[in-house]
Order: sequence, then C-alpha cells, then structure tokens
Amino acid sequence: MRSILIDTHAHLQWPAFDEDREKVIERAFAAGLSTIVSVGYDLNASREAVQIANDHENIYAVVGIHPHNAKTMTASMLNSVRELAQNTKVVAIGEIGLDYYRDLSPRARQKEAFGQQILLAKELDLPIVVHDREAHNDVLEVIRSFGRDVNGVLHCFSGDLKMAEEVIDLGYSISIAGPVTFPSARGLQQVVQRVPEGSIVLETDCPFLAPQSKRGERNEPMYVLETATKVAEIRGMQLDELVGITSQNAKRRFEID
Repeated sequence: MRSILIDTHAHLQWPAFDEDREKVIERAFAAGLSTIVSVGYDLNASREAVQIANDHENIYAVVGIHPHNAKTMTASMLNSVRELAQNTKVVAIGEIGLDYYRDLSPRARQKEAFGQQILLAKELDLPIVVHDREAHNDVLEVIRSFGRDVNGVLHCFSGDLKMAEEVIDLGYSISIAGPVTFPSARGLQQVVQRVPEGSIVLETDCPFLAPQSKRGERNEPMYVLETATKVAEIRGMQLDELVGITSQNAKRRFEID
C-alpha cells in the first residue's frame, strides 16, 4: 500500500543519526517508504548527503548553503556546491532561503546567498529547496524576481493560503511536514485542504519536527506516514490515493525514476 511513499526532506547526515543511521534507513524502507531525499545545509553536510545517496539505491541528495550559514559562503564554496551537483544522485539545490527567526546571518547576506544559489540552480537546470522561516515577504520577493525561470519546493511550508497560491502559480510545490498534525495548526490545515493536490509533497525534516504522536522525540523518515495520514484526512481522501499523488508529485519535481 505505502511502497511508494517519499520523504522529500530529511537530514540523514545529522549527528543525531550517527549511532544508528543504517537502522533508521532500514526502518524507513521496511515501513513502506520507497525514497528518501537527504538535504544539505552547509558544504560538509552536502558532501555527506551525497555520500549517503551514493551508498543507497533509493536515497537522493540536495546540496546547498542554508541561510544560517550564508555569512560564511564564499565563491569557492559556491563552486564546490556546483561540483557536488554534478553527481547523478543530486536532485536539487538547497536548502537555501531566508531565516528571520534566528537571524544567524545578516539579512542582506542571506538574500545575497539565496539569489546566488538560485542562479546556480538555473545554470544547472535544477529545482531549489527553499527554507522560509518568518521571512515570507522577502522569500516571495526573491523567487518572484526569477519568475518561472526556476522552480522547486517550499520546504516545511508555513505561509498562509494566499502565499501558497502565489508560489504554486510560479510553479513551486509546497512541502508538508509534521506540524500539520499538531492540533494548533489550523492555518496550515486550511492550506492543505484548499491547494491543488498536484502541488503537495510530504517530508519529515528529520531529526526535527516529529509529528504529534512522537512530538518532542527525534524524528525519522518512517514517521512521514503520520503526516501522510493527516493530510489524507484533511483532504477527505483515501491514504493510498494521497500517497500515490504526493509521491508522483515528488518524482516529477525532482525527476526521480
């Protein structure tokens, strides 16, 4: 039933998985996942994501510099991301974007790094994976400036329905993570209920953002099933149907066979 379920955003290289990474991966596939996308956030993490993808048939990688690390991004680092992206298991540039919640890099530098990496994605004809935390207006401004020349996924979507409709109109998908299962997530649940089914993909963002039944624990890819179940409930769909649609959306977005 769930043998095509895809976690489009995991951080398998995160130190929280150092002691049992292979078991976490085995559990995910045993639970019915077909594919995991492991996402970089700095140069070392991107290299590790590529290595994990190379070591596992059904794991893919995303490479890039997170906004937290934008202040340290150099031309040399950007070129290293370019080189990593030549690997056939790399399916996107990311996660890139803006984070005004922690503000670990100056906002102007975040915008600069975001734009430079979007240009790289355009050059390589790859989608982007966008991090947006309390920076909705500026994220929209940046991606709007590129029009339909670049597309991708707004990971762990946290905007409102109007924002979702605009990014979808620009050719992006929205990725739904564990917070949709929280009782307080009424705004996000409304978005999930009303956006086109062809624009939704699913993720865990593990080891973060575990769904409601595991809240406060380490998240892992197998828990994407709880998110899928909640999204199906919100949309009034059978789970099998929802899984099939969102997985096809992910395959199409990342050009995964």
